[in-house]
Amino acid sequence: MTDHNHDHDHEQPHPYQPDIEDAPFTHYQVMAEAVIELLTEKNVVTADEFRAQLEMTDSKTPANGAKLVAKAWTDPAFKERLMANVNGAAEELGIDAGHIPLRCVESTPDLHNVIVCTLCSCYPRMLIGLPPGWYKSRAYRARTVKEPRTVLREFGTEIADNVEVRVHDSTADLRYMVLPNRPDGTEGLSEAELAALVTRDSLIGVSVVKAPEEA
Repeated sequence: MTDHNHDHDHEQPHPYQPDIEDAPFTHYQVMAEAVIELLTEKNVVTADEFRAQLEMTDSKTPANGAKLVAKAWTDPAFKERLMANVNGAAEELGIDAGHIPLRCVESTPDLHNVIVCTLCSCYPRMLIGLPPGWYKSRAYRARTVKEPRTVLREFGTEIADNVEVRVHDSTADLRYMVLPNRPDGTEGLSEAELAALVTRDSLIGVSVVKAPEEA
């Protein structure tokens, strides 16, 4: 039997970590709960159907968006179809992009795109996964449209003065995804290797995709 000799003090209590439930519901959470309750009461959806939809949405990751980007970088014809119809192009790769229309905005050496939802947190979840907390914050939603370069700088993304920064405001009827500018030095990489370079933040536009030696 080995001695129990870990470097921690059993007598010291763990610091209190509040649960999410400890905080009062926001207005939007209260409204969401009310809508869910109404829909189930009216038998529009069952609790099981709603739970299945949540589980399906929660299972989505930025890997779906990264796969689209890598394909667009290596296949000009696919890129044209992606820019014209994101939902249809995603279906070509076996990716369910959902029923809400999506628009892909391409960043180039002369243009950098970033997405936001000024009203709430509309977001292409089917392609990027759940939105990060900062995306839903009032500060990001308000400041990105007013001072995008400053917000990007806070994410560690410095955009040159001669590069235009364009902000796209998502809505309940239209969501955006950024097609990042392909970094130099990646010409010999496979689609899988390119997809591995694409991050959630680059699909939102708060960061850029870096070549392997820069990452």
